[in-house]
Amino acid sequence: MTTPGGLPLSDVTLDAVEAGRIAVDEMRATPATLQRQAQVAAAAGRTALAANLERAAELASVPAELILEVYTALRPHRSTADELEGLAALLEREHGAARSADFVREAAAVCAQRGLLREA
Repeated sequence: MTTPGGLPLSDVTLDAVEAGRIAVDEMRATPATLQRQAQVAAAAGRTALAANLERAAELASVPAELILEVYTALRPHRSTADELEGLAALLEREHGAARSADFVREAAAVCAQRGLLREA
């Protein structure tokens, strides 16, 4: 196993972090690690946790700015249905995050039912 930048995990030590030899980005979970955690959760019957970890694995490679944009867009009265669909399509098309795109679409449908979408 390696860090997102390819360092062997054995190189990630407290001394290396304190000396500044390990960048903050090297401390992030990799998609592979999150997928393994999802498999463990699924095997234990924790299906909701497994689904969350699978989405996290997809999002591990998505730029933080886009994740923040999606988070903000999902807040009540912040987005129209078309805007949320556009973000879902972007997640799916540009980042291969189909599960996360489906989650945004599902949230958009719930927001529509509850009157939480912004008027066009």
